[in-house]
Amino acid sequence: MKQLTHYDIENKQKQFPITIVCDAIRTPENIGMCFRISESFGVEKIYFHENSPTIENRIVKKTARNTVNQIEHDTYSNFAEIINKLKAAGNTIIGIEITDKSINIQDFNFKNHEKIVLLLGSERNGIENIDLVDYTVSIPMFGRNSSMNVIHSLAISLYEVTNQFLTNNRQE
Repeated sequence: MKQLTHYDIENKQKQFPITIVCDAIRTPENIGMCFRISESFGVEKIYFHENSPTIENRIVKKTARNTVNQIEHDTYSNFAEIINKLKAAGNTIIGIEITDKSINIQDFNFKNHEKIVLLLGSERNGIENIDLVDYTVSIPMFGRNSSMNVIHSLAISLYEVTNQFLTNNRQE
């Protein structure tokens, strides 16, 4: 067995109909990791709140590496406005959040939706206006803790969404 380097690996590049909206994420490391994870999973676009750390922040740059140049991104100022704009464009808005209506992520059929927005809440308060989402999904947890880092939940969610999309394509 030989460990491969970045130069040995050539990924099958694919883009999925997935947009990420970050609801007022404040930590530069989380912004940077959002870029890296989103680019890794073929996300089309990311929206950040205008008060979030920008790509000019040295910690965002360091954490994101070159992915800030590899994925489309923009900022928004009004949460309700961006969500309604994305809905009008045919997106299904799916909040990654624990609510009384959340569906376990592995039980949610992402393949039934042509274009998806995965909505991430802020580190402290979650999703600002939960009534604007179409669905919420949650990640089953088995320890004592009831929450995890927002970017870890994004990574798990993107894995599940892209896996379902790829499984759907393999069956056709």
